[in-house]
Amino acid sequence: MSRPPLPPFTRNSAIQKVRAAEDAWNGQNPEKIAQAYAVDSRWRNRSEFLKGREEITAFLTRKWVRERDYRLIKELWAFTGNRIAVRFAYEWHDTAGQWFRSYGNENWEFDDDGLMRLRIASINDLPIEADERKFHWPDGPRPKDHPGLSDLNL
Repeated sequence: MSRPPLPPFTRNSAIQKVRAAEDAWNGQNPEKIAQAYAVDSRWRNRSEFLKGREEITAFLTRKWVRERDYRLIKELWAFTGNRIAVRFAYEWHDTAGQWFRSYGNENWEFDDDGLMRLRIASINDLPIEADERKFHWPDGPRPKDHPGLSDLNL
């Protein structure tokens, strides 16, 4: 299975890859998202270490039970060859109604078919008030005209 755009990345193809990942994660479909990762993909997400699509699917399923009304924005930070570095922020609330903005960085490495074989994510959560939220759009992908991280000074 091939997942374009394929490495080696150009600035435009890296931006396309980042936006495709953002759109997929905002769709919150763990099974569909897992298909973008190599069968034996390895992750470090915060302090959790995952390997393979089954573990990725289980992780994402757990994530969105806990992280409600999730809205994510990703932005390309750097790229070279088969690697992309991303910065991101997402907003969500827990089951008690407390809102958070989570900030982080990801390092991605892709195989020749454009599947992500390595994802290393560092993430910090900041409690916010509901009126401090900046990500306002209906469920699903961020609208094309919604500001990105740099536009929001995040």
